[in-house]
Amino acid sequence: MIIIPAIDLLDGQVVRLSQGKRDQVVVYSKDPIAIAKQWVAQGACWLHVVDLNGAFEGTYVNLPLAERIIRSCNASVELSGGIRTKQALTQAFASGAARVVLGTKACEDPVFVQEAADRYGSKIAVAIDARAGQVVARGWMRSTTLKPSALARSVVMLGVETLICTDVSRDGMLQGPNLSLLEEILDVGPKQLIASGGIASLKDLQQLKNLEERGLMGAIVGKALYEKQIDLKQAIQALGT
Repeated sequence: MIIIPAIDLLDGQVVRLSQGKRDQVVVYSKDPIAIAKQWVAQGACWLHVVDLNGAFEGTYVNLPLAERIIRSCNASVELSGGIRTKQALTQAFASGAARVVLGTKACEDPVFVQEAADRYGSKIAVAIDARAGQVVARGWMRSTTLKPSALARSVVMLGVETLICTDVSRDGMLQGPNLSLLEEILDVGPKQLIASGGIASLKDLQQLKNLEERGLMGAIVGKALYEKQIDLKQAIQALGT
């Protein structure tokens, strides 16, 4: 299981939100490239770069900055947030992204997801973002009638191999991951699942590693790294990743 540091970009700065709420923001750095290099120096082989402006507004406006991160770091980067058009998807891969995450489009446009999966294969991931048992979209601001397992099942049938599952209510709250939600998604049978939301300690990561045999291949960690509750280098060594 790999640990994937999150770099959330808002107005060009590295931030963390609580439960995805834009009015609950903490700025951790005005130098995203330095942060990316820091995580890679500590052993990260993947980075999860999110354009929060894009997630809220629907356009990946931080793509030039994301591309600078990709070009300056010896790590694979997955891009997320506001990628809702074919042009944005093409530009994301042209920037050097190793994987692109679709969120809102997965809820609203299965044809788009099908075409993306057909063209890009394993380089496409879908975000299963849930709050109180329902999928949320458009920067986590809009609730849908979809159940997380139903969305997961539908996109897996469309050929998507990688799912990223986040309990939005735990994101940035350091309350531990929602293991029951993760197990529900694993029951659908994705080729690989990445856990996100609430991870606060090495113990949390060890609990997640117990799901590795079922297909959990990674964990995105954000606030716990920035608040120094998890030491990335030590965690990588402890998990043998």
